[in-house]
Amino acid sequence: MITLASMQNQKKKVEVVAAVIVHNDKILCVQRGENKYDYISKKFEFPGGKMEEGETKKQTIIREIKEELNMDIIPGKELETVEHDYPDFNLTMHSFICESLNNEVFLTEHIDYKWLPISELVTLDWAAADLPIVEQLMKS
Repeated sequence: MITLASMQNQKKKVEVVAAVIVHNDKILCVQRGENKYDYISKKFEFPGGKMEEGETKKQTIIREIKEELNMDIIPGKELETVEHDYPDFNLTMHSFICESLNNEVFLTEHIDYKWLPISELVTLDWAAADLPIVEQLMKS
């Protein structure tokens, strides 16, 4: 018999890293493009991506930010790890405060970006998994 619990256990598990990139007291927020999942389509997020076999979290975040934004970053302290159950997959997201030596962004996967002070992060329409990080930053 198929139960809701057994269906949830069959969801794809995705492990990613996310960069909270800081430059001149502003944080980089990037907007996703159209997505097959409406609940993350065109939402804002902290940039990052999937870990590859054998990579550390910091190696992943450096590689992903270079690929997605053509930006060099210096990963700093790890923030919280978010566990979020989306309808179609389970996400584990490790977040890091990262420093950027400049604010030049070249979008390869996202449709928009904004550099915002922490106080303005709440003005964006965030992907659900990123909200706990926004909340943590607002408290700091």
